[in-house]
Amino acid sequence: MFLSRFRVNTARPGSRRLLSSPQALHAAVMASFPTLLPSDPPPPNAPRVLWRLDTQARAEVLLYIVSPDRPDLTHLVEQAGWPTAADPDHPGWQTRPYTPLLDKLTTGDRWAFRLTANPVHTTRRNSSEPRKITAHLTPVHQMRWLLERQEQCGFRILEKEDGQRLLPSGTTHQGKHEHHGDRYEVAVRDHKALSFAKARSASAHPQGRPVTLVTVTFDGRLEVTDPDVLRRTLTQGLGRAKAYGCGLITLAPLTPPPRQTP
Repeated sequence: MFLSRFRVNTARPGSRRLLSSPQALHAAVMASFPTLLPSDPPPPNAPRVLWRLDTQARAEVLLYIVSPDRPDLTHLVEQAGWPTAADPDHPGWQTRPYTPLLDKLTTGDRWAFRLTANPVHTTRRNSSEPRKITAHLTPVHQMRWLLERQEQCGFRILEKEDGQRLLPSGTTHQGKHEHHGDRYEVAVRDHKALSFAKARSASAHPQGRPVTLVTVTFDGRLEVTDPDVLRRTLTQGLGRAKAYGCGLITLAPLTPPPRQTP
């Protein structure tokens, strides 16, 4: 497994085209692997190519890719990078082996994490209708979506210390549900409603409907509860819309708290 990072040159026309269409960016990412055919779906429970865009600032957009094979991002450098600055030692992206990090995960480890996901649920108006996949639209429901999946994904999100909570228990009740917004060390941000054509042009499928999805980014802190299951989550993704930049969860060492001066 490999983890790659590519900085997007947002001033280039090719970048604007890729950033405006998850479909186009997905195709560009998959073209980074010469032995991988676009029509070949990954086997069940096998590692797959996952990617995510992180916007650090207006002009700093980073593309992260987790993949079973080492990618060649030369075409992305030519379209959306700094091609004249590239050389054999600095080709325009960084790729590192991901397996050493996966192998060292142990129960009880604590990490900072980031995940961009497509939180959805199924609904229907009455029992005679088929269920319809619907996006969660509020941070309360989006957070609950993640909390409901944490244990089955091999981790638990850390809870805040009592002194860090604004509410006494960190929760409030909304009807039949608890609102955990002040209980856990996780933030919900960057809510985006995306709509884009799945085909390259409208003429290819004039009757086709655009793809619509809601994405949101979670930043937080977690503890490993099952290393094997978490490894599977890190290499297979979490949730739906993985082809469109969702599902990739990355880990980073926790920043130690600042020392108190006497």
